[in-house]
Order: sequence, then structure tokens, then C-alpha cells
Amino acid sequence: MELRRDKKRRASINLTSLIDVLFLLLIFFMVSTTFLSQPAIKLELPTAEHAEVVRQTPVVVHMDQAGNVYVNDEPVGLPLLAEALQRYISETTDKSVVLKADSRVSHGSVVRVLDIIKGAGTTKLIISTQPEK
Repeated sequence: MELRRDKKRRASINLTSLIDVLFLLLIFFMVSTTFLSQPAIKLELPTAEHAEVVRQTPVVVHMDQAGNVYVNDEPVGLPLLAEALQRYISETTDKSVVLKADSRVSHGSVVRVLDIIKGAGTTKLIISTQPEK
């Protein structure tokens, strides 16, 4: 009597559903990831104990350590700052300006820029700081 041997069945895993789950997870993480927008200008902001977080998109004036002035990441000379601010402020509804000055900039330069900002027709001036650690 001859016993008949069945061919060995190979176990296989259906990868189609696993690939679908992988793509769904990839899409989920891509959508739920937050990206931080950092300006290209390196600044060391001063610290403040009672700082508030602002959730608006006003006009931003940067002052770096060398005294260069930027309006919305666009380099602007100090004589042309008022004209550039008036152009940007006319496009916004709240007429607010954020000043991000490096902590190593001289006080006189910051006051000069503050005076130009106020003279350009702003109604709200926000001086950017970072919270103490």
C-alpha cells in the first residue's frame, strides 16, 4: 500500500492590505505634523517673564546684530523703512507691527526704528521676546 503524500503548501502573506495600512499611516503622519516657520535671519531675542503669544500675521520688522533692518524678511535700509512699512501696513487690516530686535543691538538703534514704525501709521506695536527658561 502506497501512501500518497500531499505537496507541502507554502504559507504566504497577502501584502496588499499591509501596504494599504502603511500608506494610511504615512498620510496620517504627514497631515498631523506641524512645521515651524523660522526666519532666515539669526536673532537672539531678549527674554521676558510676562510674555504673551501672538497668533496674528502682522508686519514683522527684524533688526540683526549688525543693525540691518528687514521688513517681512526683505532687506530694507533705514531711510526706506518708513516707506516700506506704509506699503505693507496699507495691505493689512489691523495695522500692527512686530519688532524682533536682537538683544545685542544698541538701544539708540531700537528707539530710532520704533520712532519710524510709529510714524508710519501703526496702531499696534508688538516687541517680540522669548520666555525665560
